[in-house]
Amino acid sequence: MQIIITKHARKRLKDLRQEDITVEDIISTVSGIPGHIPSATRFRGFFAKSGRMFDVVAKDIPSGRLVITVIGM
Repeated sequence: MQIIITKHARKRLKDLRQEDITVEDIISTVSGIPGHIPSATRFRGFFAKSGRMFDVVAKDIPSGRLVITVIGM
């Protein structure tokens, strides 16, 4: 499955609240979510390799799984 990270989500990774969360962390997290996500859904409680906790908002589209935003804790 292809993981597509929006420009908005990539921009948020540069914010202080999302510090130490990498694109690789997001890809591995979203790839591990089972099933089909028909509408934008917030998934909570993931940890980056750095130990930073974060949430993601994702949904499935015909070309893959779209990561809409990342919310750091």
